[in-house]
Amino acid sequence: MAAAFARRASIEAVRGAGRRAFTFSALAEGESATAARARVLFGAAAGAGALATGCYTLKKQGTVSMDGGSTSLAELEQRIRAVEVFQAERLHSAFVFIKPHAVTDSVKRIVMERFAKEGIGIKSEGRIASEKIDKDLLIDTHYGAIAARAMKQKPSELAVQQKAKDEFKKAFGMSWDDALSQGLVYNLVDGAAKLGCTMDQVGDKYDSLKKGETLIKFGGGFYCGKVDGIYVINGFYARMRAQFTVPGECIYFYKVEWDPNRLSWADFRGKVLGGTDPKTADSSSLRNVIFRDWKNLELTSEPNTGNNGMHASASPFEALAERANWLGAPIEKDFFGKAMIALGVPVGTIAAWSEDPAVSYKGKKQSLFDLLEDLDSADCLTKSMDINSGK
Repeated sequence: MAAAFARRASIEAVRGAGRRAFTFSALAEGESATAARARVLFGAAAGAGALATGCYTLKKQGTVSMDGGSTSLAELEQRIRAVEVFQAERLHSAFVFIKPHAVTDSVKRIVMERFAKEGIGIKSEGRIASEKIDKDLLIDTHYGAIAARAMKQKPSELAVQQKAKDEFKKAFGMSWDDALSQGLVYNLVDGAAKLGCTMDQVGDKYDSLKKGETLIKFGGGFYCGKVDGIYVINGFYARMRAQFTVPGECIYFYKVEWDPNRLSWADFRGKVLGGTDPKTADSSSLRNVIFRDWKNLELTSEPNTGNNGMHASASPFEALAERANWLGAPIEKDFFGKAMIALGVPVGTIAAWSEDPAVSYKGKKQSLFDLLEDLDSADCLTKSMDINSGK
């Protein structure tokens, strides 16, 4: 209890310092809020190595002169960290892309129109060729946890929550533990070998499964389907990867930003993007619109759960990981990465978390991505700090 209180106090102290940083000294002199914000951010960006420039003057014994006043380097560093957290809490930034099967001018048009309607700003956009996706293993990194569950991890190594186990028993009439002990659960590689078919053929069978009956979702990117009497984990992956690596194809990406007060992350995914199954997604969502109007939007086939038109980051943290993967943005230079580091989460930990490991939280091993899914930026930062501290 004391440790938890201390963590909360630490977060609030940083947030409070962040709020104060925007009015520090400048407003007292009559400077505008906009100018004050710009000046503080300049100092934060410059860092300790450039303190002798602008309004900062380095003095003796670890102090800094700031417009006639003095403050310690430690206090200045705290203010810089505070600004980084303050900024990250007040901005949502996601990585979005149109999948290869849906990259048409018509789809791009409806995406941009919807973003404009929702107040979502496009900071950068562009084409990433399938050849680069394949050569640089971008899709394998992107779908790291999904790929690992399908291709590497054995079912006994997976972190399956009790809720998922209950759904397994409800759908299939036997417990998850019994299915494991009887050797009925396989990853995609082993399942294909067991059935004597290719992984693509397993994917064909997966496409015919019915959600909630023969196919259940254990978590983000974590599915179990009953195929010819056995249970296969993420049987769709081989075909999904192939869709991103066809020569001559591409994805079309958008790096977007918006105000969390106007649109929550959950609504961004649920109402703007839409659920995984485009047929049952929110009727106003982009995925459902693409599904319903696929012919007029110049797609060559009807979208489905795999080819569902678009992808968008599931959380502010996943957005950070996706910017690092697809755009080559260093974690320590990304605005959300800086905020996590300011709250005590090391760069190495952030990099490891980008692969969606099972982490300890509230006494249970759980998917890191699942724990942070759909959280707004402030809540995502707070929970990341809790997870890192071993709460």
